[in-house]
Amino acid sequence: MRNHFITLDHGSGGEASHELVHDIFMSRLSNRFLNRMDDSAVLNLSGGNVAMTTDSYVVDPIFFPGGDIGSLAVHGTVNDLSMQGAVPLYLTLGLILEEGFPLEDLAKIVDSVGQACQESGVMVVAGDTKVVPKGHADKIFINTAGIGSIPDGIDVSSCNGKPGDLILINGHIAEHGLAILTRRQGLELRSALLSDSAPLNSLVGRILHVCPQTHILRDPTRGGVATALNEIADQSGVGIHLFEDALPISRSVSAVSEILGIDPLYVANEGKCLVFVAKEDAKSVLRSMKKHPLGEKSAIVGEVTDQNIGKVLLKTKVGGTRILPVLTGEQLPRIC
Repeated sequence: MRNHFITLDHGSGGEASHELVHDIFMSRLSNRFLNRMDDSAVLNLSGGNVAMTTDSYVVDPIFFPGGDIGSLAVHGTVNDLSMQGAVPLYLTLGLILEEGFPLEDLAKIVDSVGQACQESGVMVVAGDTKVVPKGHADKIFINTAGIGSIPDGIDVSSCNGKPGDLILINGHIAEHGLAILTRRQGLELRSALLSDSAPLNSLVGRILHVCPQTHILRDPTRGGVATALNEIADQSGVGIHLFEDALPISRSVSAVSEILGIDPLYVANEGKCLVFVAKEDAKSVLRSMKKHPLGEKSAIVGEVTDQNIGKVLLKTKVGGTRILPVLTGEQLPRIC
């Protein structure tokens, strides 16, 4: 560890986060489940596989264009389970509330949790509430845990990438992180950015129905697409080429990114899924994704190679190539 104290960089999902996880947590808690470094653990219970995950949400502001901290908590947990090919079933909900937090806002957030659960087909089956003195938290923090069942034969861990695989994504990137940033900074745009926060379980179900041999599913949240792909390249021991001219980026995201000097490849998403499939399966999977409401803008955006192992290279629109490293520093703190 380069620092002796926690910094905001440690929450970025990038290089500092990786150092924290490996140097502090993995060195002390290592086991065969944690060592896979997936968003959910795969456990065998009573002869069947289940996925289990946990996550915490500290987003600021708590109400943002396209959602709020309540719906985000449900969507994020559902998506972590879905990225193991699981059918999400049950969630827990833990709330840390600051003294003085308006009950009206709490009711809105819990209503949002209920609506997101209904939309996702999951239930909150246990919960906990704690209150801390004013100034000892920031309004509301939420912790969740989730459990889902994994169908037989499904294995979509991030260590399964194979040379020749094509990489798909289900739509426009960077919308969540930039929607949070523009609301936080009070930026007025002609075309308002909305968070892409959404439950991906029905889309994943469609993908796995068409292609149960899908190699990898991954949601590029903190650290964005570039960081997620770097993690996959490292875990799978492969190289990855990303095609700049194929990336689905909206005009609003392009404009805001250019103004602020932010690379959308490193901005968080909350309703996007990276899909790695064999080349011969890619067209059928893409067609299926495009028929889903959350996949209309799906595209093939990259390929897996046996060169430049552990690295992600961007093939630029002008024909050049540049390395996309893991995110360093914290671009947008408290986006989830």
